[in-house]
Amino acid sequence: MAKRSIRDLDVHNKKVLLRVDYNVPISKEGAITDDKRIIETLPTIRYLLENDAVVILVTHLGRPEGKVVESLRLDRVAQKLSTLLGKPVRKLDSVIGPDVTEAVAHAKPGDVLMLENVRFLKDEKTGSEELAKSLAALADVYVDDAFATAHRPDTSVAGVPQFLPSAAGFLLEREVRVLETVTTSAKRPFVAILGGAKVSDKIGLIKNLLTKTDAILIGGGMAFTFLKAMGYGVGFSLVEEDYLKVADEILESAKAQGTRIVLPVDVVVTAEIKAGNPHRTVDIEEIPADQIGVDIGPRTIEAFTHETSNARTIIWNGPMGVIEIPEFTEGTKALARAIASNKEALTVAGGGETASVIDALGLQDDFKHVSTGGGAFLEYLEGKQLPGIEAIDSAD
Repeated sequence: MAKRSIRDLDVHNKKVLLRVDYNVPISKEGAITDDKRIIETLPTIRYLLENDAVVILVTHLGRPEGKVVESLRLDRVAQKLSTLLGKPVRKLDSVIGPDVTEAVAHAKPGDVLMLENVRFLKDEKTGSEELAKSLAALADVYVDDAFATAHRPDTSVAGVPQFLPSAAGFLLEREVRVLETVTTSAKRPFVAILGGAKVSDKIGLIKNLLTKTDAILIGGGMAFTFLKAMGYGVGFSLVEEDYLKVADEILESAKAQGTRIVLPVDVVVTAEIKAGNPHRTVDIEEIPADQIGVDIGPRTIEAFTHETSNARTIIWNGPMGVIEIPEFTEGTKALARAIASNKEALTVAGGGETASVIDALGLQDDFKHVSTGGGAFLEYLEGKQLPGIEAIDSAD
């Protein structure tokens, strides 16, 4: 990573503006249901505290669209961090302003402050120089540990480092190091596994991976667009009609480059995506006209498992079926276990649904890396420049 590391930034006795991504899922009852993103930043925060820094946390929660939304205040997030950190976290009621300036001025080395939800300010999404300067004025240096937000050109992500010495925190540094390895020096065979609903979300990713991988395994709803492009009848399964030509072009490009596109050979079908609804497995040549494909079948699981067992680099994004319905999660679970069982490979997963399945199965420690990012994970693998990373000072 050609960006300055927190290790190479003088943070001793400094006020440090630390951008984190604590956009965590919260239940209807108001409980944080997954604190992974908070936990992953603890090494960076502890390092700063060990160096007698004042830590000023900047994050967002949800999509308040520039307005104050009471349910999206950060009090419960600050409480969770305080519990995990084992020390008080002072949550402020504003992002900028006299009360914030005063609180920061009176903070002592080792204090942790959390600003209010930065997306309560409309200028967060506009790249406002005025807001960037106001945030920068609170601190001596800036550290970015918010990989999941690195693809956003938001003010607190890409704007603030224009006005302060900046560096990457341990989480951001690790995320980039792993993905850099995947994209530039992956051991072969290199297998990518892509699922989820839409081909349109991953066109650029697939095209970029065609030049780097030995095989791309495609499941989930997006597989049916490819199957239809190949001439199969897919019933009422999800198909992006506008992308049939693109799917066909990808298949032809894969042949020309010698990269195998591996699609399902059997699928689970049902008449309605509903818990408890009757379902059965059919070969892809036999999908009934009045049925919907909702998961990969056992022969496909076997084929995908074989591909992963021989791989030395594996990246995975997206479920193989409709995982909101328990009956249609078997393909995704089987794939997660197959990837986790390959102890020789660099196994990397990303995306919220993918990470949730891995967590639910207790396989976190069996993957070499589970990214905290969704969009940032995909855009990095697509070969795009991420504004949050580009804004950080280069290594000396």
